[in-house]
Amino acid sequence: MEAAPEGYHVSAVEDWVRAEVPELTPPFRWTRLEGGHSNLTYQIEDARGQLAVIRRPPQGELLPKAHDMSREWALIKALSSTNVPVPKPFGFCEDPDVTGAWFYIMGMIEGKPLYNSEDTHALVPEDKRETLAFSFFDALADLHQVDPDAVGLGELGKRDSYVGRQVKTWYRSWTSSVSGAEYDDDRAHHLQTYFLENLPDQGPIRVVHGDYGLHNCLFGSDCTVAAVVDWEISTLGDPLADLAYALNPWPDPSDQRPNTPEAATSLPGFPSRGELAARYAQRTGRDLSNLPYYIAFNRWKTACIVHGVYARYMEGKKSTEGVDLALLKSRIDLSLELADEAIQKA
Repeated sequence: MEAAPEGYHVSAVEDWVRAEVPELTPPFRWTRLEGGHSNLTYQIEDARGQLAVIRRPPQGELLPKAHDMSREWALIKALSSTNVPVPKPFGFCEDPDVTGAWFYIMGMIEGKPLYNSEDTHALVPEDKRETLAFSFFDALADLHQVDPDAVGLGELGKRDSYVGRQVKTWYRSWTSSVSGAEYDDDRAHHLQTYFLENLPDQGPIRVVHGDYGLHNCLFGSDCTVAAVVDWEISTLGDPLADLAYALNPWPDPSDQRPNTPEAATSLPGFPSRGELAARYAQRTGRDLSNLPYYIAFNRWKTACIVHGVYARYMEGKKSTEGVDLALLKSRIDLSLELADEAIQKA
């Protein structure tokens, strides 16, 4: 006998669907799906064999703004009318009496994400890797061509300096973690000063995904993006910051060190980072002359994030069992080094 779906009052949810989502016909067959930042995500198969996906936050007390179902729903619904590949929006429930939390239902997408080189080897033939890479950046370019006001997303976030706010946020993270990590680095401070003193004009405000990577796209059997997923930290901001984040894992002949062998983009057959940036520029018409600034910013931001994680381990707030602390610390150093290298190209 299958276990009851965690976090869902099945009969109440199915009653709500009967009243609010005419495209689906309960009762459902529920199958747990892994991934998705610990949100409780299930595939549901209705009485006619139609597949959909239902998502709600994990049970228990949540941090403010964490696991924001309303934000994800707003983005999926708004972008479904654009060229951005997203799942079909079926319905959103903001009545916690139904199952204890807000939830939404979207279409099921046949596709898989890429987390590492093993996934690439298994899912993407070498002669299809260029296709995948181009589709990945074309989808991002299409997102950055959307006018948020035109699709009802004009209130998604603040409109002032996105990078400036991010620099201040992540610098606070670095400074507050120094004591716990028992580790500081002058480069983190010098780079923060550089970023603030050289803030670029962000141009037209756009929706930024915030975590746009191969792990947050579902690729179909044709190796193109079937859907972009996990929109919960998306906001309004500078599209070039989003682009630089997406570009950073891709190797380039100008790199002074090879990509890590475990990376999904480490296998042969992919275009270079420069080629992908040029394709994005051609598709959007954006000037990328200041791209090294954004590359450096994202490298520095990574250092700040890992520094905070390292501090929590050092303070005993997270179990270190099976964790290579020396490797984690080296990632901080490498990220700062890569940020410095990118600045030299700016």
